[in-house]
Amino acid sequence: MRRLIALLLATLAVAGSAWAHKPSDSYLTMRANGDNGQVDVRWDIALRDLDYVLELDRDGNGELTWGEVRTRADDITRYATSHLVLTAGDKICEWQDGGAMQLDKHSDGTYTVLSLVAKCGTFDRGLKVRYSLLFDVDPTHRGLVQWIAPGGLASQPLVFSGDSAEQSLQLEAPSAWKTLKQYVIEGVWHIWLGYDHILFLLSLLLPAVLLRQHDRWEPAPSLRRSLLEVLKVVTAFTLAHSITLSLAVLGFVSLPSRFVESTIAASVVFAALNNIRGSIEKKRWVMAFTFGLIHGFGFASALADLGLPQGALALALVGFNLGVELGQMVIVTAFVPIAFALRGTGFYRRWFMPIGSIIIAIIATYWFLQRAFDFQGPF
Repeated sequence: MRRLIALLLATLAVAGSAWAHKPSDSYLTMRANGDNGQVDVRWDIALRDLDYVLELDRDGNGELTWGEVRTRADDITRYATSHLVLTAGDKICEWQDGGAMQLDKHSDGTYTVLSLVAKCGTFDRGLKVRYSLLFDVDPTHRGLVQWIAPGGLASQPLVFSGDSAEQSLQLEAPSAWKTLKQYVIEGVWHIWLGYDHILFLLSLLLPAVLLRQHDRWEPAPSLRRSLLEVLKVVTAFTLAHSITLSLAVLGFVSLPSRFVESTIAASVVFAALNNIRGSIEKKRWVMAFTFGLIHGFGFASALADLGLPQGALALALVGFNLGVELGQMVIVTAFVPIAFALRGTGFYRRWFMPIGSIIIAIIATYWFLQRAFDFQGPF
């Protein structure tokens, strides 16, 4: 059993390094100009992704310099445009350079910024986009697009993935329902792919079916009590991150992304270790609310990366927040009944809950080191 636990700890610690950053995404803003039949494109692609496929790090020291990136600007542009095809009717739009390549910081690292122009002639027969960047090496990669139709009155959020690589672009402003639906879906996916948020939530849920008595964890006497504890924790977390998500998106409060991401990792460590010591057993909802305020800034960063339609900002905010809550409730609904059924077993109280909490703490500590000190580690 000890060897099995040690192997599990080592395996998940290594896996934690792969979860330290959000999944691979690139970001495109595509703005149509109906007068001259062209589409202006800003495309942000992670340098770590480009380095993987183009080997930008010439000296192999693990660090990319502006010089190394700049000298490969033409290669980067050719690689990118070969994986993004715009079609107007039956005519493929022609790519032209729209400006010098730049760099920009996102919440998960440095991105190269390409400015491009697609010459399409006319939009009368409709527009389609085929996106295939990185799909051959990373099937989970996504292209997140803000499409601004002619006139620029509203934007249409689109997500390109392996099973939705080709999509049509609307030439009129999307309906309120479509905008709301798209951001709800993105909110659900963000919480499901946001491993740090999931592990923080699980750290709070693990002891929700137990009671701390005489420095020992004992099974909760009833499902009603456990559900009440879960309700307090989830409500506190939801209320807190909804507040800061809204404040950040509306521009009232802003915090450095490194501080936010590091604190989120630290919150996971704190919540997990609390399950071992049991020092905040009766007020986990306070911990959920306090750290939930920081998690809200993390959600806001993800929403900003996705893109905010200025003509439908409220819909995007409400939809994304609703999606986060729906995704969160799916996790809670799946976990709590199983945990409650196992709460009386020695396996849950002596092994699953404490060992699971230690594993979570190890993974989150690795994340904290990476985010706070830009530590890449051996993996």
